This record gives sequence, C-alpha cells and structure tokens, in this order.
Amino acid sequence: MATSSPTRFVIFPAILFLIVLIPLYLSPINRNQSILLHLLPTHSNLSETTHQTLQTSSSPSLWPKNDSADGKMSHVERIEGGLARARAAIRRAIWTRNYTSEKDEAFIPRGDVYRNPYAFHQSHIEMEKRFKIWAYREGDQPLMHDGPSNDIYAIEGQFMDEIESGKSHFCLTRIVHFIYEPPRYYGKWIPRLVTDYINFVADKYPYWNRSKGADHFLVSCHDWAPDVSALKPDLYKHFIRALCNANTSERFHPIRDISIPEINIPRGKLGPPHLDQPPNKRPILAFFAGGAHGYVRSVLFKYWKEKDDEVQVFERLPRNRNYSKSMGDSKFCLCPSGYEVASPRIVEAIAAGCVPMIICDHYSLPFSDVLDWSKFSIYITSDKIPEIKKILKAVPTETYLEMQKRVKQVQRHFAINRPARPYDMLHMILHSVWLRRLNVRLPS
Repeated sequence: MATSSPTRFVIFPAILFLIVLIPLYLSPINRNQSILLHLLPTHSNLSETTHQTLQTSSSPSLWPKNDSADGKMSHVERIEGGLARARAAIRRAIWTRNYTSEKDEAFIPRGDVYRNPYAFHQSHIEMEKRFKIWAYREGDQPLMHDGPSNDIYAIEGQFMDEIESGKSHFCLTRIVHFIYEPPRYYGKWIPRLVTDYINFVADKYPYWNRSKGADHFLVSCHDWAPDVSALKPDLYKHFIRALCNANTSERFHPIRDISIPEINIPRGKLGPPHLDQPPNKRPILAFFAGGAHGYVRSVLFKYWKEKDDEVQVFERLPRNRNYSKSMGDSKFCLCPSGYEVASPRIVEAIAAGCVPMIICDHYSLPFSDVLDWSKFSIYITSDKIPEIKKILKAVPTETYLEMQKRVKQVQRHFAINRPARPYDMLHMILHSVWLRRLNVRLPS
C-alpha cells in the first residue's frame, strides 16, 4: 500500500502567501462542497440525501485512481488520497462524536461556541498531521522578505515570521513606503506588483499553473488588500485570500476566502492584556472609545457620544480613564467598523472578557467555519445603532452570564503565541486555509 504524503502548501513571501500541494495536475477544479457539512451543529438533523452525500464523498471509490503503467500511485494521487482519508476521518468524528488521534490531546474542543466541536477537533488533528507550508524565496528587500509585527497590521508579520523562521517573506509595510503614498499614488501599482510576482513564479515553477492558484493563498490586513485581485479577476479566480477586510460587498467570498482577526499588537507584546474581572464587577453596560473613522462610527457618535452613563461612548477617552480597565469593567464592548469592516476591538473585547457587540455591515466574521459567534457576541447592522441600549437591556442576565463564559472559552483562539500553539490565532488561520484546501479536489 502506498504511504500517505503530507499536504504541502507553498507560501509566497509577499502580500500573497502561496501554498502548493506538490505537484497538482489540474483538470477542472472540483470544489467538494459536501465537506462543509462537517461544520453543521451537532444537533442538526441531516437529511437522508445529505447522509448519502457524506457517505459517497468519503468512499474510497472516489479517491484518486491509480492509472499509471507501473501500478504505483503518483505523488499527487498520494496527496489526494491523504486528503480523502482526512475527509473520511472528519465525517466519522461527526457520526461517532469522538476523535481519532495518534497522540494525547491536550485540548479537546467542546461546547456551543463551536458549530460542530467533533468535526473541528478531528479536522485540527488531520491538519497537524498532513499540512505543510513552503515559501517562494524570490524577491529582494525592501519590497520582500520582511513583515510588520506590531500595530494594527501585525497579524501579517506574526504569521509570516511564524511560518518562515528565516524571515523570508514579503513586507507589506515596505510596499506602502516604497510603492505608493495613499491616497494620491495608489492607482494600480500594488495589484500590478503582485500580478507580476505571480506571473514570475508561475513561469519559473509549475505549481501555480497546475492548480490555477487554488492551492496558493494570501495573508493581508491592509485595507487595500482586496483590490489586489481586481486587476485580473480570472487570474485570482481560485486563489485563497486571507483578509482582515472581509467585506462581502467588496468581492470577499466566504467559501473561498478567509476572514482573519485584526489585532493591535503593542511593541514588546503579543496582544492586548487578558483581564479576569468577574461579571458582578463590571458596572458599565457598554463601552467604546476611538476615533471617528468611517460612516458607522459617525452614526455611533451622533446617537451616543458622551450622552449616556450606561452606554459610554467616547471619541477621546478622558485622561482619568484607562482604556483597558474600562473594557474590563464593561459587560459589553462596542466594536464598530472603522474605515473598513474589521476592527481590533473585537480581539480586545474578547481578551478583556467583555461580550463584543459588533456593529458593521457586510462583515464576514473570523473563523466562522468553526465558531458560532451568536453564542458569545451580539451582531447588529448600522441601522440598529439608535437601539443599542434597548437591545442590550433586553438581554436576560442568565443569557449574558452564559455569553461572558463563552467569551472566556474562545480567548485561546484569539491569542497569539510564539511559537504558535494548537488552537491559537495562528493555528486558527492555518486551519481556515486547510479547510479551503480540503474543499478542493484536484483530479490527477
């Protein structure tokens, strides 16, 4: 029997992270949507048709066939066979409500915060066993091989640095400094730069052309990142984009693309402080402090800026107030969009043990494949801003206490560790990429 081969992803040291499962012979790409069913809640009633789909999709008869003359499986066939076994293991975990692992599991996801904890757990196990990432090394500094590791774009540099211990990655901060000064010189410089890079590596290596980019991915937290693929949409049709600016009204596609958390990392730290203030010592109903960035915040300030003792909203926090402590003293933390849909306040709220009230339009929330945000947050669109106090006052005490407990439960998924640890933010991003690759079947 042929041995399984690790699923290999290649990172492109740029705005784009290129993941490559080597080698991939592309006929038409088949996005195996049925595997998405593993994200259904454990109490969902799967129809007979769905059950048959799951059984059929995991059948060895649909694994890559061995058509080679010598009877041996090709490298691609071994990779696809391994992915088929991973899909089958995930489905088995759903039906048995148990997991299969070759090692002791230090953490076992359970509870209502997960759409399906059994599927998530087994999927993470399979990812750790099979998933590999490489980086193209083309490109010179200052445009390449460096990354921001602090401030609001920090998730880019932290992720790149974690993947490549040799610091071989593309520096988006350098792109901002050397290619354009927003907004006057933005134009099409960055999309052209990225497209040129893809064309260069596609000419030099077989991987992009064999998969049409379906096993390559990009990680970026910059506001302009979604526009990178606008220059040549067909080139990026199957390409996976992991973005902070996950705006579904701006060509973000949740099935293909990945929403990643925006996090503001101070110098010398790995994220906001974790606070353990119990619910009975949180006297503030709701809190927000931040600049007047974007339409959503302008509406928020119109109705609530320094107008209510319970819903405390500030553009400039008074000097006698501490920002982190104010979040720790609040039951709910308002997380309005800024210029773009993402906001680092969601991660700050979770770290502070404060139930996020997310206020935005068209935002695809991070890790929604796995996490059920309705269990530990409140989501409203901008037209509901005048009703914030009414909405929060209507939350029963028992419901709030459960939500606050679940916020504490998901903190590990929004924390950065170096080196990364299973189920932390960096692993959750990788797992999101893994799921997209798992949902693509590339025929041999």
